[in-house]
Amino acid sequence: MIILKRPIISEKSMKLAQNGLYTFEVDREATKPLIAKKVSEKFNVKVLKVRVINIKGKMKSQRKVKKVYQTGGYKKAIVQVKKGDKIAVFETPKEEATVTTVEGEPIKLKEKKDILGRTKVKVEKTPQFGGAPTTQRKVITGK
Repeated sequence: MIILKRPIISEKSMKLAQNGLYTFEVDREATKPLIAKKVSEKFNVKVLKVRVINIKGKMKSQRKVKKVYQTGGYKKAIVQVKKGDKIAVFETPKEEATVTTVEGEPIKLKEKKDILGRTKVKVEKTPQFGGAPTTQRKVITGK
């Protein structure tokens, strides 16, 4: 039986992660001691407390067929770890980085999200001879 199905990554869970509370989707049959044991084994942290929430499925409707169906619910566990311990899955990457080219020129990389949620990386070069700066854009698909 798979106890930890996936980490739940949302704005709220990322704010909780800064305070040492990590959110996971778990198996419906999992108990609090079993969840604590699996998290401590998998991520090498000391678990202090486990809170469990049963999320009910929602009623959704299909417009074309005019039928209603219910989505499946799941069980969510909020795990509190010892102060100083961290789980790497919930760490946020840096927004800006500096890379040097072969010629030794520094280039700044900035990440931005577009409307569809894809990541855009903007490469800015410093002007060499007082001219206008040249910019290149590269789109990375995925989240």
